[in-house]
Amino acid sequence: MPRMHAAVSLTHHFLIAMPSLADPHFVRGVTLICQHDEFGAMGLVVNHRSEYNLDEVLRQMEIATDSSTLGRQPVLVGGPVQPDRGFVLHDDPRDFGSTLRFGDGLAVSTSREILQEMARGEGPARTLITLGYAGWTAGQLEHELQQNAWLTVPADKAICFEVPLEERWEAAARRIGFDISRLSDDVGHA
Repeated sequence: MPRMHAAVSLTHHFLIAMPSLADPHFVRGVTLICQHDEFGAMGLVVNHRSEYNLDEVLRQMEIATDSSTLGRQPVLVGGPVQPDRGFVLHDDPRDFGSTLRFGDGLAVSTSREILQEMARGEGPARTLITLGYAGWTAGQLEHELQQNAWLTVPADKAICFEVPLEERWEAAARRIGFDISRLSDDVGHA
């Protein structure tokens, strides 16, 4: 299978939504690109909270946990594709089944097994849970980049796991010395 040239792939990069991007799925969004090749791209929005906490998701899947801390973990809206499917972003080297590894030790797991391990207190130390993902067909992301819909910057695990949700958009842009909050979201107006 042919692979994209490494310099072209945005795997392990953040897409930072420009203030003018009006799509409600991505407004002020930071999307971690987990896979990008000649067939398209897949990523997780890492800063949009859903209406759910993890305890609700575990209850719906009939997975019991005694951890109230785990149960209070917010579930994020990872993107508009397959919004009923869960994705666990983590940096644990163990194999939990159905896992895509990329970048600097990051992984996305979609198996029930990882949630069961988490419920038992034996899962990854750092996780980010999303419902759904963001997907682009071949050439679609490149077109959006040409339209200046996104800033790109190498991903940083700390932004995914340590920076508060409401600060991730600006924190990601600061990785390239950019104060995105100073940009107007009114196209054509200074």
